[in-house]
Amino acid sequence: MKISNLNKLGQKDLIVFDLDGTLARTKSPMDKEMARILKQLLSVKKVAVIGGGKYEVFQMQLLNELKASKKLLENLFLFPTTATVFYKYQNGWKKVYYHGLTKQQVKHIEDAFNWVFKQIGYKQPEKTYGDIIENRGSQVSWSVYGQDLVTALGSKGVKMKEEWKKKNTPLKMKIAKLVQKRLPGLEVRAAGFTTVDVTKKGIDKGYGINQIQKHLKTPIKKMLFIGDAIVPGGNDYAVVRTGVDYIPIKGPEETKKIIKKIIGT
Repeated sequence: MKISNLNKLGQKDLIVFDLDGTLARTKSPMDKEMARILKQLLSVKKVAVIGGGKYEVFQMQLLNELKASKKLLENLFLFPTTATVFYKYQNGWKKVYYHGLTKQQVKHIEDAFNWVFKQIGYKQPEKTYGDIIENRGSQVSWSVYGQDLVTALGSKGVKMKEEWKKKNTPLKMKIAKLVQKRLPGLEVRAAGFTTVDVTKKGIDKGYGINQIQKHLKTPIKKMLFIGDAIVPGGNDYAVVRTGVDYIPIKGPEETKKIIKKIIGT
C-alpha cells in the first residue's frame, strides 16, 4: 500500500530499494552522500536492493561506492536482473538462487523484439553503444542506445537517457506490451529509463519481495519498498500485488530524504 505518513517508517525492519533512478542516477555510481547515509541505514536496518542490472552493474553503481564493513554488508541483500538472482554476504557475496534462461528462450526473446520493431516501424538510433539486446543470463534486456552508453559518454549519456525517457515513455510501454504478446510464457517489463527486460514467467520484483520474506524471515508488513517506477507497466509496479508498503519517488534526492527520516538525521 502506498504510504504518506513518514513518521511510522521506524517500525519497518527491512527497507527494499530499486537501484537505477532510486539509489543512483541511471547507469551511474551512487554519490558520496547516498553511500554515507546508506551505511548509516545498514547499521540499524536490513536493506535489500532489487534492480534490472546484472551483478556487475550492482558492483559499479552500489558496492564499489558503498565501501561498507563486512558486518554492515551482512545486512545488505542483492537481487540483480529483476530478482532472477539473489546474493547474500557471507565472507564474500554468495549466490542463493539463480533462474537462468535457456538458449532457445533467449532466441525467442530476440526474435520477438525484432518482430515488434519491424511491425511498428521502429528504427534504432544511428549511433549505439554496446549490445542493443543483451543476454544477461537470467534476463534479456533491450536498451535504446545500447548497454554501454553511460560508460562511453558519462554525464552526456545520462542526459540522453533522461531526455529519451521524458519524450518516449509511451513508446517504451508500447514495445513492452507488444513483446509480451509475442512471449506469453515469459515476463516482460518496462525498466529503467530506456530499457525493456524479459525474465522467466512470474519472476519480477514482486517475486523478489516474496523471496525476501522466505529467505530472511521478514514479514511483508515489516518491509518498505522505495522505487521510481511504481506505475502500471513499470518494473517496480509488481511489488504492489504483494501488499508491501511502498513510497514512489522521482529520483535519488527524494530517496535521500526518506533514508534521513528513517535514520533520524
